Amino acid sequence: MTDPTRIRNFSIIAHIDHGKSTLADRLLEFTGALSKREMREQFMDKLDIERERGITIKAQTARLNFKSKEGKDYILNLIDTPGHVDFVYEVSRSLAACEGAILVVDASQGVEAQTLANVYLALDNDLEIFPVLNKIDLPGSDIDQAKSEIEEIIGISTNIAVPISAKEGKGITEVLEGIVKHFPPPEGDCDAPLQALIFDAWFDPYQGVVVQVRIMNGRLRPGDRIKMMYSQTEHEVLKLGVFTPHPEEIKELGVGEVGFLTANIKTIRDVKVGDTVTLAKGSATEPLSGFKEVTPMVFSGIFPVESSEYPNLKAAMEKLSLNDSSFTFEPETSDALGFGFRCGFLGLLHMEIIQERLEREFNISLVTTAPTVRYRVFDTKGEMQEIENPSALPPIQHIEHIEEPIVHCTIHTPEAYLGNLIKLCEDRRGTQTKLHYHSPKRILLEYDIPFNEVVLSFYDKLKSVSKGYASLDYDFNRWEPSDLVKMDLLVNGDPVDALGWIIHRDKAYYRGRELVSKMKELIERQMFEIVIQAAIGSKIIAKERIAPLRKNVTAKCYGGDITRKRKLLEKQKEGKKRMKQVGNVEIPQKAFLAALSIDD
Repeated sequence: MTDPTRIRNFSIIAHIDHGKSTLADRLLEFTGALSKREMREQFMDKLDIERERGITIKAQTARLNFKSKEGKDYILNLIDTPGHVDFVYEVSRSLAACEGAILVVDASQGVEAQTLANVYLALDNDLEIFPVLNKIDLPGSDIDQAKSEIEEIIGISTNIAVPISAKEGKGITEVLEGIVKHFPPPEGDCDAPLQALIFDAWFDPYQGVVVQVRIMNGRLRPGDRIKMMYSQTEHEVLKLGVFTPHPEEIKELGVGEVGFLTANIKTIRDVKVGDTVTLAKGSATEPLSGFKEVTPMVFSGIFPVESSEYPNLKAAMEKLSLNDSSFTFEPETSDALGFGFRCGFLGLLHMEIIQERLEREFNISLVTTAPTVRYRVFDTKGEMQEIENPSALPPIQHIEHIEEPIVHCTIHTPEAYLGNLIKLCEDRRGTQTKLHYHSPKRILLEYDIPFNEVVLSFYDKLKSVSKGYASLDYDFNRWEPSDLVKMDLLVNGDPVDALGWIIHRDKAYYRGRELVSKMKELIERQMFEIVIQAAIGSKIIAKERIAPLRKNVTAKCYGGDITRKRKLLEKQKEGKKRMKQVGNVEIPQKAFLAALSIDD
């Protein structure tokens, strides 16, 4: 068993694109964990989608061996974390298994919104913060300015801050020495009953569920009979190992160590991320506190294109939810799309990534409905219910009022884009709460904005109007009554449940107008007339008409009396009336996706 005083468990936290994955690469390289031949950029990002987009989605671990300048050998357990606001759950899980966090700040951009959010998460977990100023090789870097922003905005000292260039490998040795010096060793009793925190798990088709754990107390060996304290299920440990970063089997995990176990666990429900593993005999009496549970913020329907794929989609979602507990799902039925699932996500990017992972990793073609948020509906009897699906909204005459979630948005921006950003936030029904210059050219802007205004293209618009320089972070603030209505899309008088919206009354006309215009472009013409309408209750607020295709029934008439042609045309007219009564309109997949891009 490794001496706990020679172990350091740490995460790297940063705003997205501040060089966190590059720093992880250099740490792997400088500690000799990878040979030059094995080395590649973003080594810790295992998913193809992570490498394509240049973002970290899944937390990964690596056990590094390091000899300090004093000649002592240390084990450094690196638990990599994502940077984007939508993956805050991954960050909270990683931080629960650590004692320290390296805070990476881009010296050319300074402190940004998610830098702040991730630091607060680390402080909530009582972690030591070690600031690192990255990208000093760039001509626009300003180390002194970055230090003053860290001290003024975050409120932590930069006396121990290390300037580095992760790309060029400058200052990496100082970072490794700083980890050993500034981060405390793990605490725990190796003779106490086993308590191990599950901070990640995934399904392997050959080994069953692979569980990643951090040992808080006691020790674990292959052959031990373990018990999951949440599900009360028992299993025998078949294999123990660590990632170096390649999987490597070991004989024992002791206090402070991070590793993985397999125990022939075939049922995904037996493992819950955040649960405590203990021994079946001589078990611990109390589970560990785990980490902060998060609730989904954005909801959307996911349906298979082929209805026969429904069982495969259900199995795929169960496997993916094991790996990402912030993703929730429950069965749903739609008249337009058949059987599917109502899914909960932390944000729009999270939703996009989950959909793409389902399609890529499990080879299922999907249709996704427009995202919505959770609302509180108070009826005339004084009862309250929370709904996230527009089709579940009661009739308007039974509703007393509706409350919508308000999020507190923190935006960091250069001064040049302030006017554009204020206009964007005001257009989204935002209320300004703070405007602060933390340097002559950098501004902190805070707004309270209804969350349903944020989930639809707000992030894309923010990046567009600021040319990519502004950064955004948000968290739930409060519930607030609002004048919300349900807008239905009617095709030949029949509502399409998958295209219903809950929307503010002032914006309903504009969104309805754009929705029916897009549907007119995407729905193919038929032999009968198609009428597309947007409606609030019984009131039609927008309408488009798709003219019918016309078969030339008079082509066989080569002359003669005009009444022959007229008779054929009248017969055709009667046939079209009957066809319209029984004709079904097929709405293509892209019509459902078009709803995602609708804006004012």
